[in-house]
Amino acid sequence: MTEILWHGRGGQGAFTAAKLLGTAYILQDQSRSALAFPSFGPERRGAPIRAFTKLDSKPIGNRSEIERADYTIFLDDTLFSADACSALKPGGKILLNTKHKVDNEHVFTLDGDRLAAEILKRPITNTVMLGAFCALYEELSLDSLEEAVKQMMPEKLWEANIAVVRAAAAMMEGRKNR
Repeated sequence: MTEILWHGRGGQGAFTAAKLLGTAYILQDQSRSALAFPSFGPERRGAPIRAFTKLDSKPIGNRSEIERADYTIFLDDTLFSADACSALKPGGKILLNTKHKVDNEHVFTLDGDRLAAEILKRPITNTVMLGAFCALYEELSLDSLEEAVKQMMPEKLWEANIAVVRAAAAMMEGRKNR
């Protein structure tokens, strides 16, 4: 099972990204299973939240929160700390939305805020980081992610979100083999 932990703030779309990822994974192969769920503290815009996505080739029975992730994705760099690597499984990776460089072989960075501003015209980085994740995770295709956007989001959001997914994936593609 591949376990992905999402860190964001209320209103940034971490749970939406977790669901989109699960949908895309299943769309690619109907025999697969996915589970996505949130963990909220105070339910207000800007409050820290976590969301979880579990992906497997067989049915998923474990519905507990993820303790140690294969991938951790930070939509907001203010939630990131040096301790984040301790919550990874061996060989795990962190995808961090930030303008800053992080000198750690497990951390991949992307200025998702800039891409969101340019393409979405809004400060919402969930689909940006999902596109970047698609470049890191070989079990997911951009085509299935595009189809998930079409199935899960209103039609008026399709074009911009598909464009930002593809742009983020292209930016991350050159970094994934380091």
